Amino acid sequence: MAARVALISPFASPSVRGNAVTVERIARGLRARGVELRVWDVSAVPEPSVEHQVAQYAPTLIHAFHAFRTGPLALRLARRAEIPLVVTITGTDANHDLFDPERAAVVRRVLEGAASITVFDPSIMARITQALPDVAARIAVVPQSAVFEDGDAAWPTAAALTRAPGPILLFSAGIRPVKNPRFPLAPLDGLIATYPTLQLLYAGPILDPPEGEALLRALQGRPWARYLGAIPHPRMRGLLEASDVALNCSVSEGGMANSVLEALALGRAVLASNIEGNRSLVEDGVTGFLFDTPEEFAAKCDRLLGDPALRDRLGKAGRERVNARFTPGQELDGYLAVYGRLDPALRPA
Repeated sequence: MAARVALISPFASPSVRGNAVTVERIARGLRARGVELRVWDVSAVPEPSVEHQVAQYAPTLIHAFHAFRTGPLALRLARRAEIPLVVTITGTDANHDLFDPERAAVVRRVLEGAASITVFDPSIMARITQALPDVAARIAVVPQSAVFEDGDAAWPTAAALTRAPGPILLFSAGIRPVKNPRFPLAPLDGLIATYPTLQLLYAGPILDPPEGEALLRALQGRPWARYLGAIPHPRMRGLLEASDVALNCSVSEGGMANSVLEALALGRAVLASNIEGNRSLVEDGVTGFLFDTPEEFAAKCDRLLGDPALRDRLGKAGRERVNARFTPGQELDGYLAVYGRLDPALRPA
């Protein structure tokens, strides 16, 4: 039987959600390394159809992204076919679902049934092993990377932003409570007098309608802040390059945020909440700034906005760290090592 992998994702391209971006990047890279694979998007294909199609595809390994959303289906398919299951843990899995009274049993059953579990950062590994010590030996840390598709040179928004006086702050994330999208507004109210041409841009789909409505209401009366909507990933490079500071105000992250990693890869200055998932990428005062309170956010944002040389220094250090530790090659090597331990036919030559 030919070695082939079934990737099962809660979302896939052309969705701009973080899971979709991650899965598309990994799938493209693995194909370039010679791995035969197919991606199933459970948000777009009914579960019975996924089951039938995966059975017809006859994979030798199943890789599920998001233990709660895709894990039960993937575990069922793997057991039925008697093949190994790899599960990649997301932020929602590790920070919420694993400890949620209504979801924990599902996540635990999936992790206990997986042949291997991958996480983006050691902090997530520690969180899982604290709850499930018996799975520790099956966990592998595979850091993410940043890859940009060819840009959209004809997109007028990025071109207009490059001509704007600035400074420009970019909040790139799906709009939902865990991303804390309204957090920057009040601190920035106090900086507008100093930086009257400041712009705060939100880019990302509204994933939680109440939070989206609350954000849009909060933007009323703040002409310096606007919501751009969901931005296709090929356009994100131009948007990031037109920005001066990338913001992450999340309450929790799954080891590392795509938005922060991509901003650092392009040499942008990053101002991020002081949480485990951001500390995996941002070293305060070295590769960006971390904040704990609205007051600290305002003070560090003021420093960044008023000092282009500081932004450049932090951005350069961030880019160098990404180039050293979070490359596409390292990410693919990590997954291929996991695959190879479970299926010798997938072992790198």
